[in-house]
Amino acid sequence: MTDWIVRRWKRFGHDRLYASTPGGTDLGYLDVASGRFHSDDLSNLPLLRRAIEEHLDTNEPSSCRNSPAPRQSASAHESSPSSPLASASPTASTAPECEVSDRESNAQPVSRSTRTAPAPVAPPSTSSAEPAVPAVPSGWHDLADVRAGAAARERALAEREAQGLMRHLFARMLDAKTDERAWRIGADGEHAVAEQLGRLGAEWRVLHAVRVGERGADIDHVVVGPGGVFTVNAKNHPKASVWVGGDIVMVNGRRVPYVRNSRFEAKRASRMLAEHVGFPVPVIGLIAVVGARRGFTVRAQPADGAVAVVPRRGIGRFLKAQPPRLRLREIDAIHEVARRSSTWQR
Repeated sequence: MTDWIVRRWKRFGHDRLYASTPGGTDLGYLDVASGRFHSDDLSNLPLLRRAIEEHLDTNEPSSCRNSPAPRQSASAHESSPSSPLASASPTASTAPECEVSDRESNAQPVSRSTRTAPAPVAPPSTSSAEPAVPAVPSGWHDLADVRAGAAARERALAEREAQGLMRHLFARMLDAKTDERAWRIGADGEHAVAEQLGRLGAEWRVLHAVRVGERGADIDHVVVGPGGVFTVNAKNHPKASVWVGGDIVMVNGRRVPYVRNSRFEAKRASRMLAEHVGFPVPVIGLIAVVGARRGFTVRAQPADGAVAVVPRRGIGRFLKAQPPRLRLREIDAIHEVARRSSTWQR
C-alpha cells in the first residue's frame, strides 16, 4: 500500500474525502453524498480512487461497503459510479452510508504504511478470464509520484554545482553549450511532453522519469492505454531543424542515433514488463520532438513500426489514433507493474 494522505472535510452541507500523494500532490476528492470522484486532472482519477479505497478499507466500518450510492451523471472533472473507473470499486460507491468519527471530521491526515501484495497474474487467453494484478516483493517505491524531467533536473543541478555559481551565471548569460544547459533543456522538453500526455484522458496511464538499471539510465515517459504500451523519449531542440527519413534522423544536418536508441529502449521495457506481469507486452518507442523552430520534416517513419517520430503537439493525436490493443484489466495490470521501481532494477 502507498502512504496516501486522506482528509475528511465537512462544511456548508458538504461531506468530502480529499486525497493527495505522499509527496503532497492533490489528486481530488470523493463526494460522500453522491459517491462521485472529482479531479481537475482526469489522469489522476485511478490514483484518487485507489487512495480513497485504501482509506475506507482501513478506517471505515464494514457496514459502509454494503449499500450502493445513488447513480448520477458525471461532469468533465468527475467519475460516476457507473463509469469503468468507479464501477470496479464497490468501496467507493458505498461511502454515503459511512459514519464520520470526530477524528475524521477534524480533517486529520490518515496514511497507510504497509503494502499488501495482490494476486499473481495469468497470461491472457481466449477465455473470459481477465488478468489480475501481479504480486511482487516488498521494498519498492511508487513511480506514479515522480515528476517529469526529475532525473534530468538532478543531473542539471549536479552539473551546476560542479561549475560553481559564477561560472554557471556567466555560461547562462552567454547561452554557452555546457552539460548543465543540455540537461536543463532536456528536462524542459520532458515537461513539455508531459503536459501533452496529461491530456490523454483517464483511460491512459502515464509514468515519468522511470529509472532503469543501475547505470543512471531512465525512460522519459512510459504510457499505457487502449492503444498499447509506449516508451516516449523527448528530444528538445529549440532552435534546430529536424529531418526524419526512416531510421535516419538529422538535427541541423548532423545524424543522431535516436531511432536506434528508442528501439533498444522499447525492447528492454517490453522484456522487463513481461517478466513481471506474466504475459507478452509489446512496446512501441516514440520520439517526441520539441521545438525544432527551423523546421520539422518526416519523409518516412521507421519501416518496422517499432518506433515512430512525432512532434510534441501531435503525440496525443498519434496515441489516440492507435487501434485498440489492450482491455481495461490489462491496462491496470501492466500499469500496476510499471509503477513499481523494482520492475526496472535489472
